[in-house]
Amino acid sequence: MPVEHRDDQFENRLGAALRNAGDAFDADRAALVAGGENRGRRLRMRRRTAIVSGAAAIALVGVGGALVAPWGGDGTGQRAVGAGGTTVGPGDAGSAPTPTATGAPSPVTGAQLLSKLKELLPQGELRDERARGTDAKLGPHAYGVFDDGKGDAALSISLGRVEPGGQQAREIAECPDQAFVPYDDCVATALPGGALLRIVKGYEYPDRRVDTKLWTADLVTAEGEHVAVMEWNAAAEKGAPISRPEPPLDSAQLKALVTDPAWLGAVRVIPEATEVETPPTSSAPAEVESDAIVTTLTGLLPKGLGVVGQSGPGTEYGYVVVDDGEGKSFVQINVQPNMQDVEDELFGPGSGAVTMPDGVKVVVRQGPGDDKGRGLVMRTADAIWPDGLRVVVSAFNSADQITGPTRENPALTLDQLRTIATDSKWQGLQPVPN
Repeated sequence: MPVEHRDDQFENRLGAALRNAGDAFDADRAALVAGGENRGRRLRMRRRTAIVSGAAAIALVGVGGALVAPWGGDGTGQRAVGAGGTTVGPGDAGSAPTPTATGAPSPVTGAQLLSKLKELLPQGELRDERARGTDAKLGPHAYGVFDDGKGDAALSISLGRVEPGGQQAREIAECPDQAFVPYDDCVATALPGGALLRIVKGYEYPDRRVDTKLWTADLVTAEGEHVAVMEWNAAAEKGAPISRPEPPLDSAQLKALVTDPAWLGAVRVIPEATEVETPPTSSAPAEVESDAIVTTLTGLLPKGLGVVGQSGPGTEYGYVVVDDGEGKSFVQINVQPNMQDVEDELFGPGSGAVTMPDGVKVVVRQGPGDDKGRGLVMRTADAIWPDGLRVVVSAFNSADQITGPTRENPALTLDQLRTIATDSKWQGLQPVPN
């Protein structure tokens, strides 16, 4: 849905994810962010962007991994399964880094990261290598094309930090919502020591226009150390033909690689200034819980629509998948308090907005549901109350945001969407302070 709201925390988290993810990030990688990719993660909208008639702007959040113990595989202080015998950079993974003459820890070079990556990989050849060390502005990262005799496969590892227990850490540890991110398997595991590990077997392109597979493993420790591994079944993440049925490392091998304690030793010498997630401030706007939004939306649906799917926890945003016997239809909604600052922009002259007797302004639109020419239809009702509460509800002629049409038109008419968006029940939802 092309509704957005200002979220400085999201800006910071996305920036961190892009820095962690490596050299070749583009729009699709930002949508999946394994250092953040995914989880959709749930939709988060930027505040000041108006609804754009004719296209659905979708931001996906979060494909992540599972958490592991700070010392690796089993939380006992032993090295992870499959780990080699050396440590990246100065000192052992569990010890303090060796200080330089200035007192700062010695950086780990890109060459050292590549050497450790080669040591931990199964038998084969790593070529087309490139890497950055822990003192690089974009963060430490190693990449190469791995050939084990069964076909070339691009493979990368990125290191960084997230706020311990913060939003980004939680998103990385959750399996993404399949309404936005397709995958064949996802396992998220809490490991001894407070670490989380997530392994996702998904695809490079959310809409599956090319069946390039992308498998990811993410490790986040209780201290906020983050290790992300990505592998493909092609020699490049985009633009290269599929060279093997699946990426080279299976789940056990991904776990052994991502949980090797040497990576945590490297994370610990990343300069502190690269930590970018800022805790929410007391001035952040309150938000409405997604559970309450979905419950209210479900109660306002017209008779004859059965709910066959819905979104999980979150704030401000929710969705349901409905079916009236003629095919599934995706219905999404945003409920945003204190949106007076966009009222003139979205509901002013030329917007087509109508002011109702109770002062609520509402505008309805219908247009293409995406910009890929797949025949998706989106109907939207956008309403704002005199106190600044904004409710935007959209219906699609598809079952999700990544596949093609499942029916000719959305299951709800514009009049039905208008009725939902302007219902007084939205005024009864209580925002939760950030």
